[in-house]
This record gives sequence, C-alpha cells and structure tokens, in this order.
Amino acid sequence: MDSEEKIIIAFLFKHSGKNELKASELYLPLSMELQWFSPNEAKVFLNQAVKQKLLNKKGELVKPNFGYENVVIPAGFRPSKRPIKEKKEEAVEKQNIIEIITARIIEKTDLDEGKVIEKISSSIQQKHITREIAAALVGKEFDIYLDDCFEEMEKTLEKI
Repeated sequence: MDSEEKIIIAFLFKHSGKNELKASELYLPLSMELQWFSPNEAKVFLNQAVKQKLLNKKGELVKPNFGYENVVIPAGFRPSKRPIKEKKEEAVEKQNIIEIITARIIEKTDLDEGKVIEKISSSIQQKHITREIAAALVGKEFDIYLDDCFEEMEKTLEKI
C-alpha cells in the first residue's frame, strides 16, 4: 500500500493530467478546490514532500519522484491531517531552528532562500545579535508563526 503522501500527490497529478505543475497548481486544489487542507497546511505538505524527495522541484515546477500513474487511489479517498501534524512536531526537533524560520519565511513570502539569509545576516551585523535571534526578528517582521520554536530556541541559546 502506498503512503498517504504518495496517494495525495498521485491524486493531484492524475487530476491535472500533467506531469509537471507549479506549486500553486498543487496547493490551491488541496486547499480551495478539494478543501483537504488550509492554504498553509497545503504549502507545508508540499514543502515536506520536496524534503522527503517525493517531489522534485526545478525552478517553479514540481513533479513526482515516483511512478504516480501506478498509485491506486481508494474510492472516496480523503486524507487525514496526520502527515502534516506529525511532520510539524518532528520538524522543530529535527531541524535547525534557523532552517525552520527561514523555510517559513520563504513559504509565506515567496522570497528566495538567499534573500532571507541575507536579511538575517544583515540583522546580525546591524544589531550584534545571535543568528537565532536575528532569524526570529526577521520572521516576526513577516508575521511568521514562531510560538512552537521558542523552546528549541531557548535550548540553543543556553548552549552559547
């Protein structure tokens, strides 16, 4: 049996009839058309699928990294929110806090990673603060949700 993530991706690509899609052509149907996820959850799902190597991202286009044509989609399929919730909980533990905040800024603003890192570096130099604090300040500048990061940030700062 294929994973729930693979079934979701296969469903989207079979539904579209295309082999490559823009990210917006995936998260909009997930959230607006199918109403399986909120827009943010849909973006998180897609980012996780790229990180898990289920999707290849090249520029603006993404395509499955597996034979989605052979995935069987159960009748009446509707995904649980489990893949997103599990991954969110694991993310704060497994990823570097700066990577988490950077990814959230990129997701919300569509800035490229280089620009976000440049903003964080600039904040470090101007304010003479740590990378973690600079990342949090830049995140707050874009109204990024960071409440689930504070505990991990404290642990990181205690090591300094």
